[in-house]
Amino acid sequence: MSERSVQHGEFTIERRFAASPRKLFRAWADPQAKRAWSTCQDGMEVIEHRMEFRRGGEEVIVNRGPTGLIHRFHGHYFDIVDNQRIVYGFSMDVGEDRLTASLATVQFHPDGDGARMVFTEQLAFFDGLQTLEDRREGTQVLFESIALYLHEAPPH
Repeated sequence: MSERSVQHGEFTIERRFAASPRKLFRAWADPQAKRAWSTCQDGMEVIEHRMEFRRGGEEVIVNRGPTGLIHRFHGHYFDIVDNQRIVYGFSMDVGEDRLTASLATVQFHPDGDGARMVFTEQLAFFDGLQTLEDRREGTQVLFESIALYLHEAPPH
């Protein structure tokens, strides 16, 4: 058996959106909206997306990648305050491998005529299968997808 390991990391991404906190929160809360922006790679096929957006609720996203590999997100909502914050825990698997287990906090703040979103993720990385930089980059891609979903121009 190969050597097993766990590493820990954390990152925060702040981003301003032209949308109101309410509209931005809705992009996370509405299952159809979330499905529209939550695929982080081109060529991903959604196999399953279940979302029970409530405290104690569960979300499962299963995608098939371009090479046929299955990607799985399995999350649980711990705290939800409408239009202000979402706190959830989740695991990420690719094929038979568990990449990470995480706690994420998303906060929505009024910012002029738009909103500032503050996303913080605390992670346990298993067996060197993913890095903090990989996850941060993937998360930034997701935030670009949210901006496109909200019909916002990419930042300059």
